[in-house]
This record gives sequence, C-alpha cells and structure tokens, in this order.
Amino acid sequence: MTEHATLTWTAAELTQFATADDFRVSPFYSDGHTYGTPTWIWSVVVDGQLVIRAWNGLASRWHRSAVQQGAGRILLAGKNYNVTFAPLEDVTFAPLEDAAVNQQVDAAYRQKYGDSSYLTGMLQAGPRASTLRVSPRS
Repeated sequence: MTEHATLTWTAAELTQFATADDFRVSPFYSDGHTYGTPTWIWSVVVDGQLVIRAWNGLASRWHRSAVQQGAGRILLAGKNYNVTFAPLEDVTFAPLEDAAVNQQVDAAYRQKYGDSSYLTGMLQAGPRASTLRVSPRS
C-alpha cells in the first residue's frame, strides 16, 4: 500500500457531499499510478467524515483495490478529488466503537437514500463490512 499525506475536507465540501449523488470511485490499479475505471456508488457524511460502502462487500473489485492501494480519485459534487481510503477500524469517529459508527452510517444511508429499493441491501453485513472513510490527499 502506498503512503499518502491525508488532509481533511472543508465544511463547505462536506455540506455539498452530504446531498450530492454523483459519487464515482477510481482506486489506483496495482501499479499505484493508473486510476481504475470509475464506479458509481453511494456516499454519506458521518461525524465530519466522507464514508462509502461497496454493494458487493469485501468481494467488490473496486473495494479490494481501494484497500490494497489506499488511494485513488473520486468524482463528487461535480469535481474530481485525489483521495485516500481507510477501513473503518483505521478511522477515528469520536469515541465510538465500530458497531456504533456503522449504526450512524446506516442512519445516514437511510436519510439520504431512503426512497431507493436498494437501501436494504446497503445495510446488510457484507456492505457494512466494507465501510471506508474517504479523505482528500495532496
């Protein structure tokens, strides 16, 4: 996994991200330089963090690349960003345990995507196990 400097999102970016529905994720391929094919996924903002999950859980190809490479690019709110990806256990969300964080993420998914027939699937064990934080990188 390649190491990258991790920054934080601005309050204005997080506000935009909370309602944007155009998230495309492109983790690096194994060469650590070439961006993967953009995959359209859902995103939510929880406790000041941008969070994503994979529909196919840990078996998702883009998720495996994101975890393995730790970085890539996203399109969100109409802009491209260079980012890092961190598994839930590597993320600090106030003084909460992973289960409590996943409950907050579930609630954010319900609020943002509550009218979608796909919502129930994103709240299952497989997608929950794939929860990642997305942070800007320099």
